[in-house]
Amino acid sequence: MHIPIDASAPEPIYEQIRAHLTEAILRGDLGAGTALPSIRVLARDLRVSVITTTRAYNELVADGLVDAVRGKGVFVRAQQPEAVCARAHERVDAALAEAVRASRPAGITLEELHDRLHRRFEEGR
Repeated sequence: MHIPIDASAPEPIYEQIRAHLTEAILRGDLGAGTALPSIRVLARDLRVSVITTTRAYNELVADGLVDAVRGKGVFVRAQQPEAVCARAHERVDAALAEAVRASRPAGITLEELHDRLHRRFEEGR
């Protein structure tokens, strides 16, 4: 499994792993019942600490996206469309709250913030 890692990014590596897997699950690239690589295998493949991959997987369990079965592995859970939508709204709200917090000390106005959001949204199409 290829997960791009940027060691110079402001997001911690475990969060980059979590975000990549979350997107793959929510897009349907990883369907219900799909086994994720073991923690050790993923750590080796990405050349990161086992602690890092463990934290990413624990976050996915807490998000309700996967189930960890002792002695068996970590498996993608079936996703209910309403729950997927609710989680997406929560993530967007959290990201927007962080953007607002970061913009105030920098003197970024609401209009500038809106323009930046609009530009990012259009770039993502």
